[in-house]
Order: sequence, then C-alpha cells, then structure tokens
Amino acid sequence: MNKYFFFTLLMGALTLAACSSTQEEKPAEDENTLVEQTSVYDSIKAAKAGADDYGMRPYVMAFLKKGPNRDLPEEEGQKLQAAHMENIGRMAEEGKLVLAGPFMGEGELRGIYIFKVETVEEAKALTNTDPAIQSGSLVMELLPWYGSASLVEINELHYHYVKESME
Repeated sequence: MNKYFFFTLLMGALTLAACSSTQEEKPAEDENTLVEQTSVYDSIKAAKAGADDYGMRPYVMAFLKKGPNRDLPEEEGQKLQAAHMENIGRMAEEGKLVLAGPFMGEGELRGIYIFKVETVEEAKALTNTDPAIQSGSLVMELLPWYGSASLVEINELHYHYVKESME
C-alpha cells in the first residue's frame, strides 16, 4: 500500500468531497463532463463513515507549525522527514488519519492533519507518536472540527488521481 496515498491538500479533499456530494441528475455531454447524481441516502455508507443526520461527523484538525528545533544537519533532517512520513502512513493505514498535507511556501504553518477521532486527547496521543513532534522540529495545534463524513473516503478516491508515486 502506498503510504503517501493520502498526501493531498485540504482543498483537493474538499473538492473531491463536493464532487461526490449529492445533486440533481444531469445527462453527460461527453466523457469529460461531470455527471451529477441524484441525492440518495445510503444508510450503510453513512453508518460506516460515522455520519450524523446531516452527513457530518466530528474530527480533530491539527495545524503543524514550525518547532524550536529546526536546525538539523541535512542528513539528519532527511531521516527525520522519512520517519515523519512513515508515521503518517501508519496512522492512515490504521484509519485514524483521514487527510494530511503540507502548506506550500516557507511560512510558520507547515501542514495539516485531519484525524478521524472523537477527542482532542486521542489526536494528541497520535500526534505524540510523530518523530518530528518528538524532536521539536514541529509542534501541533489541535482543534475539534465538524466536517463532511465523506472525507473518510478521500484516501480511496485519491488512488484514482495518482499517476506517479511520491516515494
């Protein structure tokens, strides 16, 4: 399983979630036209995703920020980044991490995680397994977030868009 499969930006996830949302059905003009679907409630999918009556569910969003320990030698920094990515892959494979991705540029905010957990405490325990957090290279701000339950399907959908692995 490609451990980088979930590595996409939040906007991409929200766009995919919007594309899979329910709308009035329209005929396709050609193969490049998005076919919109009629709203059909799927109780099995909703239950599997943990959706409430509005198709939403709680998550915990993490904002990854620059930590105090960022002046590592290049080789050590590369090893830390590899361990960070491996940890991301593990959390995703366990079904605890729905989405992860870096912010572009060199700002204070480095990336985000969206955890499929009920509490900030659960997300903090997962966060503390990250070697980049343990080393002080990154710090995280954790906030409860209420979003579309369809996000739990983003990793599966992402495979349809991957042409080349990020490994």
